[in-house]
Amino acid sequence: MRQITFREALREAMQEEMRLDERVFLMGEEVAEYNGAYKVSQGMLDEFGAKRVIDTPIAELGFSAIAVGAAQNGLRPIVEFMTWNFAVLALDQILNTASKMLAMSGGQVGCPIVFRGANGSAGQLGAQHSTAFESMYANIPGVKVISVSNPYDAKGLLKSAIRDDDPVVFMESELMYGDKGEVPEGEYIIPIGKANIAREGTDVTVVSFNKMMKVALGAAEELAKDNISAEVIDLRTIRPLDWFTILESVKKTNRLVIVEEQWPFASVSSEIAYRIQKEGFDYLDAPVRRITSADAPMHYAPNLVNAYLPDVSRTVKLIKEVMYLKK
Repeated sequence: MRQITFREALREAMQEEMRLDERVFLMGEEVAEYNGAYKVSQGMLDEFGAKRVIDTPIAELGFSAIAVGAAQNGLRPIVEFMTWNFAVLALDQILNTASKMLAMSGGQVGCPIVFRGANGSAGQLGAQHSTAFESMYANIPGVKVISVSNPYDAKGLLKSAIRDDDPVVFMESELMYGDKGEVPEGEYIIPIGKANIAREGTDVTVVSFNKMMKVALGAAEELAKDNISAEVIDLRTIRPLDWFTILESVKKTNRLVIVEEQWPFASVSSEIAYRIQKEGFDYLDAPVRRITSADAPMHYAPNLVNAYLPDVSRTVKLIKEVMYLKK
């Protein structure tokens, strides 16, 4: 193992797949000459040339449409969005074309494409740059949604996404591009649709993903000081969701708390809570609880940013409440 950054792990995944398969190419705003808005694609233009690392105008709908057409004609595009907050301009291509093409063509035309980029809040960026979109895209049949929390998962799952024959939405975080983690030197992939038990425990199951994993794991550390053993599950893939891992953990701990950056209404936690009460109600010793972002746009002031997002202290408080509740 060696320590590399999140952005380096993503870059390695793309480089390795582009070396293996000449059909794979990268396109997006500033990915070539500028080496990527977050330097994820640094050096890739020099290695692969302008036909496979392509700078685009600031026109998400337009270049996404080009990439979808390329995927339908045998290529395997990777589309980088500078931020998912503005990728909603390309939602028509993801929702109405990429996700539906296999069904509409009777299985004759697929759309092997990866849409990736920074998602969610990243400090004081204001309301229009701070939305987490996992639940929106997870609501689309035909699209796989991945949301990663560390360099190891980022590389292994991005490689799987590039090889997948379905459209994949790949969520990163601007705040994590500089994070370091252990990543093997050799080839590896991580299967899409398999959660990871990041920390084993016996008293309560805590489910999270993306940068909220830092909150979940930080809360587990604090709870351990009070002899509360939290099992922390990193979903990694939002759709398809690994229900089995969550359910088996709840069978052991009898309690479930979900930590996510989404708005609360119709979120990932809403779906998990429904499914667990439906299939695992008899194992629960307390109601399923969750901590989410505030049900409002995120404002610029730092005190409002802090109030908006889940944090360790509020998560610890909620879990302690759950420990003493009965159904």
